[in-house]
Amino acid sequence: MTESAPDPHAPAQPAEALALGPDSPALARWLTRLRIGLILAVVLMVTAVGLPIQWAALRLGLPLRRHIPVLYHRILLRLIGVRVRLIGAPAADRPLLLLSNHASWLDIPVVGSLTPLFFVAKSEVAGWPVVGLLARFQRTVFVDRQRRQATGSVNREIAERLHEGDPVVLFAEGTSSDGNRVLPFRTALVGAVREAVAAAEAVAVQPMAIAYVRLQGLPMGRQHRPAAAWFGDMELAPHLLDVLRHGAIDVEVSFGVPLVLDAAHDRKQVTRDAEQAVRALRAAGLAGRGG
Repeated sequence: MTESAPDPHAPAQPAEALALGPDSPALARWLTRLRIGLILAVVLMVTAVGLPIQWAALRLGLPLRRHIPVLYHRILLRLIGVRVRLIGAPAADRPLLLLSNHASWLDIPVVGSLTPLFFVAKSEVAGWPVVGLLARFQRTVFVDRQRRQATGSVNREIAERLHEGDPVVLFAEGTSSDGNRVLPFRTALVGAVREAVAAAEAVAVQPMAIAYVRLQGLPMGRQHRPAAAWFGDMELAPHLLDVLRHGAIDVEVSFGVPLVLDAAHDRKQVTRDAEQAVRALRAAGLAGRGG
């Protein structure tokens, strides 16, 4: 039996259209682009609605300003496909300083989704695209340690937030790592928080570890961790698109035993002790021993 010759009068079909079968790579790529576009559209819509509401709440000092970022970050994580598992919880002690490792821009929505809190960050973060916006949305206090004349106003702002009862979060490494290690903790920002409260007042310092542990349901090995980690000279936009393309990222946030920072405890030693605790918590999470 011979095959019939193609009709020379039939309209030509694009090669990609001919390949759009139910199992074709071209169809898969098209659907992935469509999904990413829809996610970005919804994120932009939620941001466009949330930003002016949060701006008004901040200007008017409404209690809502503490809860809008939590809701926003939870929606953002759901859209991106990031699932957060908690091991332990923030301490009830106040004022409370959470000292954490830092691996990605994802850390901001991950931590921000947990409870009303605020960040203290170095001043350069304010100018970063997207990350700076997320940080401002979360009521971040930016510290410029080179401008001593601004220290007083920054300390007053930190003290006011702490006495409102919200925990303060420091990414104590001062930069983001590759997710496979914890960099040495810096004490300068810890000192800024300590200076913000009365000299006789004790601050509870609780270690908090962030570990990205699974990708699409499978354990995330060292070679796969850059799918979540954002560090070095990596550009944000391509990394954001990669996160959206992969989706289904599982992250564990673990809390350690609170330490005490007061006049009787050296902040450098407290910082070192918190760093050791974060290393242990994170290692347990990556090894699957988080809980």
